[in-house]
Amino acid sequence: MEHELVGLAGPGGRWRPVAAGPFALLAVALALLPIRPVWLWAALIGTVAAIPWLLGAVPEARRRRPRPYWRLSAAGLEQIGPGGLNMVSYERSRIDALAITTGDGVLTVFHRFGRTAVGGLTTMGLEPLAVFVTARRLGIPMHVLDGEAGDLLDPALDEALGVPGLDDDVPGGGTLPRDHAAERRLLDQEAALMAAAHEPAVRAGGPSARGTGAEQRLDTPEPLPSRRRVVLLGTLTALLGVVMIVRIAVDGTSAFGARLAAGCWTLAAIGGVLAARRRLLRAARVHWRITAERLLVRARPGRRREAQDLRAGDVAAVVVGPGLRLDPVSGEPRRADLAALAFGHRLELLARLPAHGLDGFQLAHALDDHGYRVITPGARAPRRPQYGLEGLPEVFSQVPGGRLVVADGGLGWADAAGDVVLKMPEDRIGGIELLTIGGHAWVRLYDTDGDEFFAAPLSALRISRTDLRDAARRAGLPVNDAEYDAYLSAAFHSAVSTLAVPEEEPAEPAPAALPAQSAARDGGSSGAPQAELVDEHDVTFTVPAPPDPVTAPGALLDATRRSRVGTYGMSVLLCEAVALLGAVWLGPELGGFDRTASWSVPAGLVIGLVGYWLYDRNRPQLRVSSAGLAVVTRRGRVEWNLGRERVGGVGLDEAAERMPRLVVWSPSGRVLRQVAFPPDLDALRRACERYGLPWGPPDADRPAPPPPEL
Repeated sequence: MEHELVGLAGPGGRWRPVAAGPFALLAVALALLPIRPVWLWAALIGTVAAIPWLLGAVPEARRRRPRPYWRLSAAGLEQIGPGGLNMVSYERSRIDALAITTGDGVLTVFHRFGRTAVGGLTTMGLEPLAVFVTARRLGIPMHVLDGEAGDLLDPALDEALGVPGLDDDVPGGGTLPRDHAAERRLLDQEAALMAAAHEPAVRAGGPSARGTGAEQRLDTPEPLPSRRRVVLLGTLTALLGVVMIVRIAVDGTSAFGARLAAGCWTLAAIGGVLAARRRLLRAARVHWRITAERLLVRARPGRRREAQDLRAGDVAAVVVGPGLRLDPVSGEPRRADLAALAFGHRLELLARLPAHGLDGFQLAHALDDHGYRVITPGARAPRRPQYGLEGLPEVFSQVPGGRLVVADGGLGWADAAGDVVLKMPEDRIGGIELLTIGGHAWVRLYDTDGDEFFAAPLSALRISRTDLRDAARRAGLPVNDAEYDAYLSAAFHSAVSTLAVPEEEPAEPAPAALPAQSAARDGGSSGAPQAELVDEHDVTFTVPAPPDPVTAPGALLDATRRSRVGTYGMSVLLCEAVALLGAVWLGPELGGFDRTASWSVPAGLVIGLVGYWLYDRNRPQLRVSSAGLAVVTRRGRVEWNLGRERVGGVGLDEAAERMPRLVVWSPSGRVLRQVAFPPDLDALRRACERYGLPWGPPDADRPAPPPPEL
């Protein structure tokens, strides 16, 4: 059909074990039984363990029918099952409208007799943009609604949540709120697709003339551990299990301990093989070959027949952004951080191109450089940390027109007439910190013990950052503005770098020329490099190198005591588990389980404590400074360091399909480093703000300006 959208579904025919879990439990149960003779006992264990793989290798099993998939076409919305049979069908003539709820991502069908929730778009294998564009081409009204599908299906809410134009039989009431931003984004992408489809340069055939002819290759990084190591580890685990079971059978299975050890080895061998297979499936890489003539994308190594090959003349535009991918183990559709949808000149979906694991910035620019029209979801909302007003005195709201002032050697709150109605003496102020939070200038006040007792934005205090900093320094108050100092330091180094004089000798650093009067003023300062007199009018001085993230003064953050104690406990428990399993497996050969456990359990305790102590005494620590970030061990070994210009953000990465982790982002939003140990997050946030490092994911869509009010 001209307008037809087929949902993402896993292909059939892949070799996989059938009912591996039940057969593994059956093999373990057989290992525990006293079956005679022993060769029959060993043969039964091996046969039952191999049955799932033999069933998966049967040609009839490998020629499985494809999974059911959803299709949206002129016939309506259908779910196609094995053999092309319609499992579920919503005829086009009976569909009044389709709606996508933003709360749960469910596709809802509006028809004559009510509403029906079809299912989540992810489980159906459909993307919101593809559904939106295809439905509108078919003449089906599309809506993006706030809330969840359950709200639409509750009869008690029909009147309160009525949608004009969809429920003509419902009396007028309040309209259901819509996600205007999501619908506007879909409309903008549809408009961009239509412009690309009707662009003369594209319709004439292929990308525009500015596309480069050289092939560009984009590949996901090599997985760790590599696929060869995973195969080798799985094979060794299976062989070790087979050898141990044969050895136990030769020695005899009359004792229950020997049969228990055989059951453990059976479970370990089967589990190792299944884990290796699962790891191999998840370690598949994505390969892109981009030329001005075609796109070649392959997601499974060694399966060239499954590569997707698209001619550039057939592609009107490529939408790069979040999408769907097939789970490599289960074959079900899952969300993906990055995917590419190739649309044709009739706005039909040509192909879904996997791109998980690639850099979205690099992929989009590579396609654009070769002449392809690239469409992205648009600028995302800036992700900024949330802060509240902490410790604002009540007098602030009671004095209209009040403002923060520096008076009589301390801080005060003055009314509109300029009279100070609240004063904080100098002896109570241990430090004044100026920083930027959410794009606004803030102030934090610390007492003499170093504890924070006040924090507020300067806009609420009606004083500028520059005025507060200069007035506090004139009054002799301890004020710290790390962002301002770092900004001036960077500006100074960039300015003096243009004044460098060519060096006469390779061993000497590059000198910079300054007027003699300025040198005379600065030459007497202690600790600074001594000026070298050249003549009566010019002097030279060496420009010091910028501070290093490892040696620059800053805050040294260690792992929390709770995480260290927990790791100690896990290390000891792991060693104790290994000691008990060793006593079970090797006990019959070492004098029995009780005798072996009597010395293996204390040995495991000592090994766990001493082993983690050896690691803990040289554990890594995070150094945060105005020069950047560095992870340094307690003995001084540098694991990694990043300069300030490379750091775009520090914080928790809560991306999908992974546990939250502490990472460092680049200014473009790419993860640069991962902090393996968990420091105190509050202390880390305070250190980042104190030394001018941005906290939280970077806002890659907007440039990073200097601190406000400089």
